[in-house]
Amino acid sequence: MAHRGRVVESTGSWYEIAYEKNDHTATIKCRLPGRFRLEDHHLTNPIAVGDVVQFEINEDQSGSIEVIEDRENYLIRKSTHHQEGNQILVANIDRAYVVQSLKKPRIKPGFLDRFLVTCEAYQVPVHIILNKLDLANESDQGTIDKFRNLYSSLGYKVLLTSIKNEAALEKLKQDLKDNTSVFIGPSGVGKTSLMNYIEPSINRKVGAISSYNEKGKHTTTFAKLLPLHFGGYLVDTPGIREFGLVNIEPWELSLFFPEMLEYRQQCKFNNCTHSHEPGCGVMQAFEEGYIHPDRYDSYLNILDSLENK
Repeated sequence: MAHRGRVVESTGSWYEIAYEKNDHTATIKCRLPGRFRLEDHHLTNPIAVGDVVQFEINEDQSGSIEVIEDRENYLIRKSTHHQEGNQILVANIDRAYVVQSLKKPRIKPGFLDRFLVTCEAYQVPVHIILNKLDLANESDQGTIDKFRNLYSSLGYKVLLTSIKNEAALEKLKQDLKDNTSVFIGPSGVGKTSLMNYIEPSINRKVGAISSYNEKGKHTTTFAKLLPLHFGGYLVDTPGIREFGLVNIEPWELSLFFPEMLEYRQQCKFNNCTHSHEPGCGVMQAFEEGYIHPDRYDSYLNILDSLENK
């Protein structure tokens, strides 16, 4: 008899599945047959937290996954540490939150913009969290305002948070209510502290920040789907230091920069990369001040990585 459930934890070799059993939610550990890995040889993980699967229960009460159902959406990145293939971080989510911190570590625009591009490309609604506002002093207000104004003007909701600002954290909880959400960001930006406030039962250990390079230590090893007591789920993921784009061609990149969509229609060439071509509507818009210099620089940096991959 086939059962249907959702992947709530992945350790690489075993998958924990939540499913309905006799009118209550139960969990079972399942393995994935090798044929799935052969079919999805371009992926380091053919199944991810958030996936909906069908499985059979074995005599030893473990499970065997038989079907991975089609995904509504997913977040994917290039594998790191010289691994071949790509890695699906999470599947079937209502909203992603890209977390940055004002200080320790500082805002990483390159990481942020790459993540936003992936969300646009893979149809994942996304909000931005600027965390650790308790570390701000008077001279930082300009940086905060510039950050919020820039990304708000592009249509992204920007949440300003601090573990010491209860009102801001309660607003975040309301945003999360009844959704399946994921926090993505570099190590050290405060994801674990935010999660411990949102769902105290998580009780994750908070990692220290290196004073040498301002990089946080990973406190989460495997992805896990955590139920929230006020409704919804939050995906706990390891901290991410790199975010390589997947299946995006250089000429497509501007499709995922909202501020370029209108102006790219005025380009002379259909495959314009908006970096050097004559008759480029995007370059003209940039020169006339309609595209922010920081975002255009970020676009060019990402474009260079795609052209020289």
